[in-house]
Amino acid sequence: MIVLIVIVVLVLAVLLWGVAAYNGLIRLRNLAQEAWRQIDVELTRRHDLIGNLVETVKGYAAHERSTLEEVIAARATAMAPGQSPAQQAESENLLSQALGRLIAVAEAYPDLKANENFLALQGELTSTEDRIASARRYYNATVRDLNTRVETVPTNVVANLFSVRRAEYFEAAGEERVAPRVDFDQRGEAAPPAGEGQA
Repeated sequence: MIVLIVIVVLVLAVLLWGVAAYNGLIRLRNLAQEAWRQIDVELTRRHDLIGNLVETVKGYAAHERSTLEEVIAARATAMAPGQSPAQQAESENLLSQALGRLIAVAEAYPDLKANENFLALQGELTSTEDRIASARRYYNATVRDLNTRVETVPTNVVANLFSVRRAEYFEAAGEERVAPRVDFDQRGEAAPPAGEGQA
C-alpha cells in the first residue's frame, strides 16, 4: 500500500512538473512572439520614414538616381512579408547600408541638410532606430531564455514532446552592427562610428 502511494505521489509530481514546464515554455514562446510584433511595428515605421526621406532627397538630389534606387530597392526587400527574424535582420542590414550611402549623398547638399522636413525626418528616424535597438534587445533576451529552456534537460523533454522549437535571434551581423548615422551637426563634421577604436 505504501509503495502504491509513493508511486502515485511520484507520478503526480512528474505530471505537475510537466504542466509547469509546458506552461513556462508557452509563456516564453508567447513573449518572444509579442516582442517580435513590437519590432515589426517599429520596422514598419522605419520603412515609412525612409520612404519619406527618399522623397525629400529626390527634391534636392534627383540626379543621384542610383543611390535613390538602391535605397528604394532595399526598402522593398525589407518590407517583403513572411521573412523569418534572421532573414529580416539581413534585409534590414542591407537597407541600413543603402541608407548610409543616402545620408552620405545628403552631406553634399547644404540646402537639403537645412530643410525642416529633412531635419524632422532624420530626427524621427534616429528615435525609431533607438526604439528598434531596444525592442531587439528585449526580443533577443526572450529568445535566449526560450532557447535555453528548449535545449536544456529536463525541459527539453517537454519541448520535444509538444514541438516547442527554438526561436531565431534578430541581430545585425559583422560590420553592419553600426547603425547608420542619420543626424548632422551644424559644423558638418562626421562623428566616428560607434565602437571605433575599441578593442
